[in-house]
Amino acid sequence: MRSKIYCASVTGPPRCFTTIMSNVLSACRRVTGLRARQTLAPARYASTSTKEKFRVLVIGAGSGGLTVANQIYNRFKAAGKPLNPGDVVVLDAADYHYYQPGWTLVGAGLGPKTDFRRPLASLFPPHIMHIAENVKSFYPESSSVTTTSGRTISYDSLVVAAGLKTNWDGIAGLPQALADPSSGVSSIYSYDTCDKVWHDVDALRSGNAIFTQPAGVIKCAGAPQKIMWMAWDRYQRSGRGNNIKIDFMTGMPSMFSVKKYSDALNALRIERGIGAEFQHNLISIDAASRKATFKKADGSTVDRDFTLLHVAPPMGPLDFIKGSPVADSAGWVEIDQATLRHVKPEFGNIFALGDCSSLPTSKTIAAITSQAPVLTENLFSVMDTGRVSSAKYDGYTSCPLLTGYGELMLAEFKYELVPKESFANYLGDQTKRRRLFYHFKKDLFPWAYWNRMVDGKWFGPSGPFRPKFV
Repeated sequence: MRSKIYCASVTGPPRCFTTIMSNVLSACRRVTGLRARQTLAPARYASTSTKEKFRVLVIGAGSGGLTVANQIYNRFKAAGKPLNPGDVVVLDAADYHYYQPGWTLVGAGLGPKTDFRRPLASLFPPHIMHIAENVKSFYPESSSVTTTSGRTISYDSLVVAAGLKTNWDGIAGLPQALADPSSGVSSIYSYDTCDKVWHDVDALRSGNAIFTQPAGVIKCAGAPQKIMWMAWDRYQRSGRGNNIKIDFMTGMPSMFSVKKYSDALNALRIERGIGAEFQHNLISIDAASRKATFKKADGSTVDRDFTLLHVAPPMGPLDFIKGSPVADSAGWVEIDQATLRHVKPEFGNIFALGDCSSLPTSKTIAAITSQAPVLTENLFSVMDTGRVSSAKYDGYTSCPLLTGYGELMLAEFKYELVPKESFANYLGDQTKRRRLFYHFKKDLFPWAYWNRMVDGKWFGPSGPFRPKFV
C-alpha cells in the first residue's frame, strides 16, 4: 500500500533543529509580537462603498501584493503620518491565496495541499480594502484602471503585483494528460495537480521517469529539479533505485543559472546516475503512447518514452499587462531595477514587484521579501517628498534547492548571478547540502509566510527586522 505521507523517520526534525527553531520563533515573538492567526473580520469590498479613488492601489493579492499593501500602510504609520483605513486597496478576484513553494512539498509527500491554501478574504486586516475584481486596462495618464466589470478606479500611487501567466496550452497534449489520472503526467506548478505528482512518484515501480524544465523565464526555476531530487531519494530509500531510470530534460543550457550552484548540482547529478539533456524543450505529449517530444537548439526534434513525466510548463506575462502602456516590449511592467519605480518619468507614481516585473532576477518569493521593503520605502518617499529615497534593491533572490529528504542546498544570489549567501560566514560554503536548510524550507519558511510575510512583517534575509535605509 502506498504511504500517503513520507515516513516520520525521514521527515522528523532532529533534537538540535527543534532547539534552533524554538530560538528563531522566540526571537520573532519578541520583535513582532507573535500571535496565533485568527479569522479576521470580513474584508470590506468596494462594491459596498461609493469610493472610487484611493491613495494606494495594489493590483494582485498574491505574495507580493499582500506583503507590500501591509508594509505601505505600516510605513506611513511608523512615520507618524498614518493613512486612513481603506486608503490602501487591493484588487484581486481570486477566492484563495496559495503558498506556492509548498506545492513542491506536496509533490514529495511531505504534507497535504490544503496546508498551503487559505481563503483570500481571511488574509486582509480591517484597514486594507479588498475589491474582488480583476484589472482589464491601465490608464496611467489619468492614474486610473478599469476592471473587468467596467468600473474605473483612480489612485495616487499604483503597485502592480499581479504575478505571471502559466501557459499550460504551450505544450501540446499537456492539459489532457494532466486531467487523465492514468497518464503518468503531473506538475507541481498547480494546486490542482501537485498532489498527482506524489501519487505518480510513489506509485512508480520501474521504468523511465523524466523531469522537464522549459526554456525561458519561469517562477522558481529550481523547482523542476527539486522534485526530481526528491523522487530520486524516494526510490533509493524504497529499494527501487535500480529499476527506475531518471532523466532531467531542460530547455536551459545548464543545471542552474548561477555557475557555482550549477557546477555543484551537475556533479551531484553525475554522482547519482541521473541523465540529462540540455537545450531540449518539451513541445508535445502523447499520453496514450507515453511519448514526449522535445525540440533541440538546432530546431530538430527527438521523442522520448516515459513511464512518469513531470512537466514544468512555459510561462510569460499576463495578457492584461502585455501590450499595455506600463509594459516593456516583452510584456513585463517596466521598472527601474534598483528603485522598483516605473522607468518612464510620466509614470512616476507607478511601482511593481515580483513575477510581473521586468527585474532581471529570479522570480521567487524570496526575491519579493527583499523587493517589498525597498518599494515601500521609495513609494512612501515619493508620496511624502516627491522623490525616491536611498533604498535600492540589489537583485537578491534565493532558491532552496531540495536535494533529498533531510538535505537542501541553499542558493542565494543577486544581480549578475553573483552569490550572496547569508550563512556562509557561519556554516561555510552553501553548495554543501545541510539538514538545517531542509527544515528552513519544510518548516520555518511556511510558518514565516503565513504568520509574518502576508502581514508585511517578514523581510527576507533580515527576518522580522525591517531594513534601515540611510
